[in-house]
Amino acid sequence: MAGRVMNRDRAYFVLMGGCIVAVILAWTVVRLYSVTAAIIISVCVGLIPPIAAMVANAGDEGSRRR
Repeated sequence: MAGRVMNRDRAYFVLMGGCIVAVILAWTVVRLYSVTAAIIISVCVGLIPPIAAMVANAGDEGSRRR
């Protein structure tokens, strides 16, 4: 059971870390070539935090921390 919680935590941090990296890359590198592409990347990245929250909260009730 503790392994599942660790895997969910790891998945959450990977998703959120990828989110941060994508936003930074979009506005430091991609915007030099296309502002439209940077905006599209930012909008798509905006969908990641709710998905990460669902992943972090997935599982049975007994495995949740209190």
